[in-house]
Amino acid sequence: MGEGDSVTGLLKRWRAGDAKALDRMLPLVYAELHALADALLRRESGPVTLQATALVHEAYLKLVDASQVDWHDRSHFLATAARSMRQILVDHARARQAEKRAGGERLTLGGLELPDPRDSLDLLALDQALTQLEALDARKARVIELRIFAGLEFAEIGELLGVSRATLDRDYRTARAWLYHALAMPDGTPR
Repeated sequence: MGEGDSVTGLLKRWRAGDAKALDRMLPLVYAELHALADALLRRESGPVTLQATALVHEAYLKLVDASQVDWHDRSHFLATAARSMRQILVDHARARQAEKRAGGERLTLGGLELPDPRDSLDLLALDQALTQLEALDARKARVIELRIFAGLEFAEIGELLGVSRATLDRDYRTARAWLYHALAMPDGTPR
């Protein structure tokens, strides 16, 4: 596979206007996207009404509309796909919450590796907490999002964000602690 046929090369060709490049790239990343969607949906508790394939397809439709994004590489594409999946899951949780007038979708804390995981947390609360953290420190929120929703390893996150492993470790520990406190408080406000 030549440079032009790699995920990065196909992303660049797609951005340059080659509409068929996306069709050639999708099979190269579909398995990763499906595994990511499957992992996100497995973290949910209760009945799951959204299938991994449907989540991948909805994210794909959002990504097709993002043709003007300056794609850097495969990791950047997967991170953007993960953000799209997060938005889809949150929208889905909001719709179910409005429908049931109950507490929203549940997501386990396995990806956060917290010392006291209390089975599951509200996906809407996690999204709200991440949004609050993003207002305080966008990079720390992005590290959590890339780790939990994109499933990226620290080396990939460091490359994508342009930060060292030591900085990532500090950001991850700080963000994880901040989220733990934010999610533990009844009103969602950290101490």
